[in-house]
Amino acid sequence: MVSTKVLDYKLFIGGEWVASGSGETMKVINPATGEEIARVASATAEDVNKAVAAARAAFEDGRWSGLSPGERSMLLWKFAAALEEKAMELADLETLHSGKPVKLTRNSDIPFAIDNLRFFAGACRALEGRSTAEYVTGYTSMIRREPLGVVASIAPWNYPFLMAIWKIGPALAAGNTVVLKPASITPLTSLELAKIAHEAGIPPGVLNVITGRGEIVGSALAGHMDVDMVSLTGDTATGRRIMTAASGSLKRVHLELGGKAALIVYDDADLDAAARGAVVAGFVNTGQDCTAATRIYAHESVFQSVVDRMVELTKQVRLGDPKDEKTDMGPLSSEGHLKNVSSFVERARKAGATILVGGQQARGAGLDKGFYYEPTLVTGLPQDAELVRNEVFGPVMVLLPFKTEDEVIAKANDVIFGLASSVWTKDIYKAMNTARRLDFGTVWINDHLPLASEMPHGGFKQSGFGKDMSMYSLDEYTRIKHVMADLGGQVRKGWHFTIFGDQEA
Repeated sequence: MVSTKVLDYKLFIGGEWVASGSGETMKVINPATGEEIARVASATAEDVNKAVAAARAAFEDGRWSGLSPGERSMLLWKFAAALEEKAMELADLETLHSGKPVKLTRNSDIPFAIDNLRFFAGACRALEGRSTAEYVTGYTSMIRREPLGVVASIAPWNYPFLMAIWKIGPALAAGNTVVLKPASITPLTSLELAKIAHEAGIPPGVLNVITGRGEIVGSALAGHMDVDMVSLTGDTATGRRIMTAASGSLKRVHLELGGKAALIVYDDADLDAAARGAVVAGFVNTGQDCTAATRIYAHESVFQSVVDRMVELTKQVRLGDPKDEKTDMGPLSSEGHLKNVSSFVERARKAGATILVGGQQARGAGLDKGFYYEPTLVTGLPQDAELVRNEVFGPVMVLLPFKTEDEVIAKANDVIFGLASSVWTKDIYKAMNTARRLDFGTVWINDHLPLASEMPHGGFKQSGFGKDMSMYSLDEYTRIKHVMADLGGQVRKGWHFTIFGDQEA
């Protein structure tokens, strides 16, 4: 699957590989070297129409929605098994086009994605509504949980394979058909996903994958009158544009957007565990994670101890070739993103910040041609500073002291985002009360980042709405229908007098 030559991919529509209507292609760049590794088709609005039509036909003729839950479940199990057979190849390809360290793709991203798909293979058989009963005398009420139809799934570049599975898993489990648009800079594993799904027996048209620029493909999908739902994982600004485009047809929208996670260290915490946990949670995936620990609030009495330990640990992070299993942190995803992260730090430096570690593009043997940035710790900034409030999406953490519990909770909540946070303390009462008051979709206690397929993931405020993973996500991809059946068969019902005749005594 992974090759030293330039790979070539078309669009996957209706079970077939087809070229873009314009014949145009896009380059895919290896962020570790800056070299071209693949060319993929650049879809047009007409290609979007063809993909949506294929998905609509597959939905309407029942080749997927018409299967029993058990039949859909078995096909998803086969799909997951086929992915597992190629897990190592998929991991290496994910590393190639994203710059993720291979130890992350092999040990986390790919296995977790497959586990998630297996969860939804089982969940197919557990979709249910409330009990059937007689809530009005003479009638039985039933609840039907039904698929929505065609789902447009727009996946991000930071976890290309994992997030694609997070989207298509519940959508397919519920009986929908899907048009998946991967990020234009990391499309390769999603295209391989389409190939493997087809080989595993997923019917043609059920899963379509189209590549292209977001302003063309993403906008066309979000505004398409024959798309019933659009699900996006991306930044908050893109989420706003998707909502606007989707409003024309009032389609359902599911958004998992930006974050600015707070990690709170109380004075009674295990400081070594907190510092180590913060470094891992801030620099994993080169900080390109909506849940990454980006704001470290430590109690003033232990602040310097936490700072010193984090500086020591940060200096141990090994930056290098993502194909090397000893590499801890790879490059940023693109040259443009490298410039964006660099500009954040430079503005903070000019605003008076103290750069404790890092703070510049990484140089040295094997790094000069890639998009590498040093793991960076910053302090000396006020709560209203740009670096404290805005999402950098890179290996940059800002450290801030606090005095009281009320103060730190207020500061942690004082951002537009509400995706993830964590609290570190040995006091169970303080931990539970802080978790209750933090305005984030996920709160960890004495850890930061672990997720499970059985538990929901999603944010509050401008981090979006709706849940990925867990049975809760199936609420996003289904609709509830009330069916009410007359039990008596009378021609004249007691309530008919409201239109004609008189009420009978």
